[in-house]
Amino acid sequence: MIHTRLGYWIEEAGDVTSRPPLDADRDADVLIVGGGYTGMWTAWHVHALAPDARIVILESEPVCGRGPSGRNGGFVEGMWTHMASMRDRWGAAPALAVGVAAEEAALRVGAFCTEEGVDAWYRQGGYLEVSTAPAQDDTGHAAVDACRELGVDDKLRLISADDVRTHCDSPEFRAGVIEPLGATVQPARLALALRRRLLELGVEIYESSPVARFREADEEVEAATTTAARVRAPRGVIAIGGAARSRRGPLAGRLTVASSHILITEPVPEVIEKLGWTGGEAITDGRALVHYFRTTPDGRIAFGWGGGRIAMGARTHGRAEVDADVIEAQRRHMIEYFPELAGRRITHAWGGPIDASPTHLPAITSLKRNRAWVAAGYTGNGVGPTNMIGRSLASLALDRGDDPTRLPFVDGPMPRVPPEPFHWIGGESIRLGIASKEYAEREGRKPNPIAAAVAKVPELIGFHIGR
Repeated sequence: MIHTRLGYWIEEAGDVTSRPPLDADRDADVLIVGGGYTGMWTAWHVHALAPDARIVILESEPVCGRGPSGRNGGFVEGMWTHMASMRDRWGAAPALAVGVAAEEAALRVGAFCTEEGVDAWYRQGGYLEVSTAPAQDDTGHAAVDACRELGVDDKLRLISADDVRTHCDSPEFRAGVIEPLGATVQPARLALALRRRLLELGVEIYESSPVARFREADEEVEAATTTAARVRAPRGVIAIGGAARSRRGPLAGRLTVASSHILITEPVPEVIEKLGWTGGEAITDGRALVHYFRTTPDGRIAFGWGGGRIAMGARTHGRAEVDADVIEAQRRHMIEYFPELAGRRITHAWGGPIDASPTHLPAITSLKRNRAWVAAGYTGNGVGPTNMIGRSLASLALDRGDDPTRLPFVDGPMPRVPPEPFHWIGGESIRLGIASKEYAEREGRKPNPIAAAVAKVPELIGFHIGR
């Protein structure tokens, strides 16, 4: 097994030549810090809205998309499964506006692959969220009810245990919900294709260019790299994911940095055929510390788990990427869900940080002078929503004042997380409590009362865990 921080997707997507780092001062119309999905989709939308705009992206990695954007599970979802929590937080009409915008964004990802001739393995097989224990049997019910209340009951529907098993016949699966528009992609291929097209459009991308300082003034923003080269622009976007917690700024006290890890098997087409999992469905279970799984065109099964450790102060120390203990636990979970994989080879394992928000929803926050905006908080569900957030960021940067700038995740209220070390102590305690409770429920045991009590803390303090 190859266990690295980059993982199978990036290896499979192949090597590309890095762009040179920023070596001299530059001026731009829009400055973007961060070359993941959020930063690159922002550049894509800025160019579509203002083709003559000069756009500069600064990326700290040697190649754009090698952070979480190229390492995730590759689920392209809307946000209909979040409809109940969005309605309760923002109200019915704003929540519906986000649901529509998120669906349009997810479909735009597929359109990008088709129209730009991108082979990113895009496949619209639907997204299933399934129960794997009696305590999860109401999985998705609140979201389905909210969709029905708002007149969009075709976006998400309940399916029986028998129906679930026609999609994937795991012995652990019970009833669930299905979002028909859900799709999968090879995330690193998608990121590299977007990077390539931006370069062809004339977007200036400087890689291996970590930003040491970002300054917002009355008339401009400025970013200085560690080599002291600077970019100045009238407006800027900070799209650095979980690193926004470790920097001074509006999201520093409003994010948790956790980790998610993925295993991928050798090709096992006969297992996939036996399971009846031939439609390309993306699947998650109903846990708060979610398991997620999908297939690949060559018959592999990718099995992920969002139950990795909390990073104190967003400092991952490498364990958010490479954690042997988490991978071993995850291997056991995979065999429980798919016993046919016992004895089959796992070829790769990897992980990465997740920028988790207390609301479980992404957010855009303005800096003080409204010349720059920071976006984060996808909580592991960013492949589709980053396109939506990028559209809003593009309009904000171009001062358009249109509908995407008025969506409720722009400068909406967000709870604060405690300062360190209390945040890490509390976060790890809650993570372990939830893990203990959910595993007991899966085995049909009564959860430890202390673990059950700790698992309820997020709800009591207004944080949202799960969908």
